[in-house]
Amino acid sequence: MVLRIEGMTCNHCVRAVTKALMGVEGVSDAQVVLAENIATITYEHDPPDQHALEAAVEEEGYKLEGGAEL
Repeated sequence: MVLRIEGMTCNHCVRAVTKALMGVEGVSDAQVVLAENIATITYEHDPPDQHALEAAVEEEGYKLEGGAEL
């Protein structure tokens, strides 16, 4: 699942978004790419709740752009 993240500017941002996404129930891995402003997440069984992903990212001060691409 690929997420577009708005507001990342540095490696600290990457670490914060990665940690936030890893804290969402069901997420087993999160790879964040600053240059492309994306996060690719893998999950165990069912996709994580879209609202939970958005809330986790926004709590760190960033914004999820649009929806997720499966």
